[in-house]
Amino acid sequence: MSIAKGDTLPSATLMELTENGPEKVASEDIFKGKRVVLFAVPGAFTPTCSINHLPTYLENRDAILSRNVDEIVVVAVNDPFVMGGWAKATGGEGKIRYLSDPNADFTKAVGMELDLSGAGLGTRSVRYSMLIDDGVVKELNIEDDSSQATVSAAATILGQLQD
Repeated sequence: MSIAKGDTLPSATLMELTENGPEKVASEDIFKGKRVVLFAVPGAFTPTCSINHLPTYLENRDAILSRNVDEIVVVAVNDPFVMGGWAKATGGEGKIRYLSDPNADFTKAVGMELDLSGAGLGTRSVRYSMLIDDGVVKELNIEDDSSQATVSAAATILGQLQD
């Protein structure tokens, strides 16, 4: 069962590539006491994710943060080295937090796993976005078709954000 508006995010461990190498990050440390916009993509460096989805958040970063948002986070079922490489390649390093969910632990905990093994991609994430306030899901935007990035794009979150 997937997470819904009003639910508290489950506890899970994600990873982040830092200057010291890959480091584990507890979901509580990311969301507790903060207002965070999280969006998830099926995979770093994939066409829709890199061309249509992530750029909407980079282009609207300042507008989102100006609406009482502490941080923007992108999550993908990729390893932390891939996410770190994607951050550099997209110019998003230091602007958006790129988190890795290498075993899909977080993705499964929120019920957003997507089986793309038929396409040789294994378990991935459904494409979605959330507004999270102190660990509670305030807004949730799930794409019906993960090859699209419209419902979960930055414009939707901007429309949902209130000062």
